[in-house]
This record gives sequence, C-alpha cells and structure tokens, in this order.
Amino acid sequence: MKILNALLGAATAVSLFAASASAQTYPERTITMVVPFSAGGPTDTVARLVAESMSKDLGQQIIVENVGGAGGTLGAGRVAQADPDGYTLLLHHIGMATSATLYRKLAYDTLNAFEYVGLVTEVPMTIVARKDFEPTDLKGLIEHVKANKDTVTVANAGIGAASHLCGMMFMSAIETPLTTVPYKGTGPAMTDLLGGQVDIMCDQTTNTTKQIQGGTIKAYAVTSPQRLKIFPDLPTAEEAGLSGFQVGIWHGIYAPKGTPAEVTDRLSKSLQKALKDENVVARFGELGTEPSSEADATPAALKAKLESEIGRWKPVIEAAGQYAD
Repeated sequence: MKILNALLGAATAVSLFAASASAQTYPERTITMVVPFSAGGPTDTVARLVAESMSKDLGQQIIVENVGGAGGTLGAGRVAQADPDGYTLLLHHIGMATSATLYRKLAYDTLNAFEYVGLVTEVPMTIVARKDFEPTDLKGLIEHVKANKDTVTVANAGIGAASHLCGMMFMSAIETPLTTVPYKGTGPAMTDLLGGQVDIMCDQTTNTTKQIQGGTIKAYAVTSPQRLKIFPDLPTAEEAGLSGFQVGIWHGIYAPKGTPAEVTDRLSKSLQKALKDENVVARFGELGTEPSSEADATPAALKAKLESEIGRWKPVIEAAGQYAD
C-alpha cells in the first residue's frame, strides 16, 4: 500500500509539474474564443475587436467561434466542459448572470463551472421604436404603451438576449406587461422594427447606433447614467422621466474551471493591454461604449460582477415569469 501511495503521489507531482510548466509557456497554439451568439451581432463585434488585439499581445491567434442557441447557454456549456488549459475561452454578456434564473435546467453551475479573466465593456442600451411610432419623447412613449398595452409589441432577439432582458426591465419599470415578439437573432428583430412590423425595442448601442444616426428608427433614451458622446442630444432614461432605469450589457471573458491561475492571469494582463489599444478604444467609441478599466479587467472584478448581477436580475425574471426550459 505504501508503494502504491508513493507511486500515486509521484504521478500527481509529475502531473502538477507538467501543468505548471505548460502554464509558464502559455500560449503555444491557437486559442478559441467561443461567442454564444450568432456572427455579426453586438457581442460578436466586441469579441472580434478584443480577440484581434489580444492575439498580437499573446503571440498566438485567437479564433472567434460562434456557438449560438438557447440564449447563450449552449456556447457557455461547451466551454464549461472544455479542457481547462486556456485554449478554449468564453466571451459572454449579461446573459451569463440572467441564465442562472431564466433557465430552469442548465448543464453547468454558473458560478462554479468557470474561472474568471475580466470584464471587457459595459454597453449602454437604447429605447427605440419604429420610425413612424406616434410618441415623440419617453414620457409620451410610456403614456402611449400604458394606454395601448394590448396592441403595442416589443421586439427582442430571443429569450436571454440583451434586448429580451432590457424589455423585461422596461415593462417592470413601467408596471405594464406588453406583447413580446422574440426573433432568432438581433438582425431579424431590427429588420422588422425598420419595416414597421413591431413597435419598440430596447437594444445595445452596438446594434442601434447606425440606425439612430441614419434616422431609420426613433430613439427615446439611453440607459446609461450619463448621456453618450455619440448621442449628446439623446437624454438618459433618468432625465426623460424613468427614474432609476439603468441597464448596461456588460461582457466578460471566462475559462473552464480548473484553468491554471497563471493562465487566467496572463489572459487578464493581455485583456487589460487590449482595452488600451487605440483601435479598440476608437471602435468601441463608434459603437457607443467604452473599454472596461484596468481594475475591472480582472478575475476578481468579473466574479464580483457576476455574483451581484445574478442577485439583481433574479426578482425581475421571477416577476415577469418568462422562463425557458
């Protein structure tokens, strides 16, 4: 028995030494960053900008792979089951927190199935409507939807999408249930809003900026604490009369549970550098958002954010009763 224990101990030591040595030389090959939504969407745009800059710093290419479906839980589940070697990452948005309540059955434990790398950005939302919608300001919009709650339609990109979450928050804030119209992605939802088939939507600036600037949709407010540089004349929801309504779609990078701390620390340092990249800062600015600070682009900050947001969204989702199986 003593000999067996000694052999097992030696094997464990060798395994730990190999893992440590591998972490010290990381990365040695291509890294895959899973985005749990379709290509071309807001989260995909953020991921590709960051991946390109991080690739330069790490000396290895980061390939973005879109694994959509089930509100982002399919892609997250895939990463949760991947080898914890730092070569499979997840870039997910606020849905990482809301899925813990929104989905009755998840293939992973949201808080305990991942290691944390850091926060990437927090994208403001915009409350928008079809171009010819009658209300001219947010106060008028709220009055209108309350008076016509049985006919007003709210578009979203599917259960768990940012637009779905913001729509639920909006209905909760005005204490008025509305007819929601889920689509299979941001693109189809925006297409029908542009075409006048649906009335309103609450979506990220990364998806609405061009349409607002082009005048093809009507904008009522941004959900950030302050007005955005890109839309100086567009009031915040607070300014426009919707007290306390602040929604930001934050994005973070995760790795499978068990990924060595040396690896997640290396990735966090690379992320911090990428978020100072002039091209990333400029492109984020064009999309109406800003990179996270160096203090927020850390494992501890992302973990704290996820824990806090799970608690914040749980009562909203339970009150709306819009669960997914």
